[in-house]
Amino acid sequence: MIMSWSNSARDQKVPSMSPAPILYAGDTNLQNAASYLGGLLTSWRLDFDYVPSDQPMSAELLAPKRQLYILSDYPARQLAPELQQRLVAHVRAGAGLLMVGGWESFCGAGGHWQHTAVAEALPVHIADEDDRVNCDQPAMVMRARSHPAIDTLDWDQRPPCIGGFNRMIAKSDASVALELQRYAVARHGSSLTFTPREKHPLLVFGSHGNGRTAALATDVAPHWVGGLVDWGDRRVRARAPGSHEIEVGDQYAAFLRELVTWTGDISPPS
Repeated sequence: MIMSWSNSARDQKVPSMSPAPILYAGDTNLQNAASYLGGLLTSWRLDFDYVPSDQPMSAELLAPKRQLYILSDYPARQLAPELQQRLVAHVRAGAGLLMVGGWESFCGAGGHWQHTAVAEALPVHIADEDDRVNCDQPAMVMRARSHPAIDTLDWDQRPPCIGGFNRMIAKSDASVALELQRYAVARHGSSLTFTPREKHPLLVFGSHGNGRTAALATDVAPHWVGGLVDWGDRRVRARAPGSHEIEVGDQYAAFLRELVTWTGDISPPS
């Protein structure tokens, strides 16, 4: 089922309706993992067309140019090569492109985005083998450099943690805004020692033609999202049409709002 959402559900096939500014594909469906981003988009009154992970992308959905394309846990096999070329052409013409990490993103267990047209447009190099990393010890999100999409948030005084990510390498002309710092923790008597391990790019920004691009190596829904989903002191509730209510931290919500609106060059909702 392919759906289009505004303040209520609508049929994307009705020709009198203009296309939503955001095309969001993946994260299983709106009753599961997509309830997080889908719920927040709805709460911000940002209209979006949605395609579940088990459904192929249609040519009709990629006919109009959008402001932002979001691919999150959406396998490459669901987006035919000719449709990938059409999506990338829209990005070159000024649309935004965001890939979010997960088991079916980048080169995860079911993603296989390497050597595709979409991969060429992204600001990172995608591995040729399974790039998933699950973190059983602290993995902290750290600011690597200033960027307008992240600068309003408290990365330095209160860095959040995540539970997993896709390994990726930033392209030479891209900008790494967030890094992941992993730690090895050991107990010695009544104390704990935190030994820094390796760092990895976590949020990378770039451009393709006239369009903005971004790659987020972790997921925005459980389980990889880890403690990031609860980042902040206040709770935010939201619900996508036809789904259940989610409850998340206000800094997590603000992060996704800034990421989405900056990458798509979308005016933030009032």
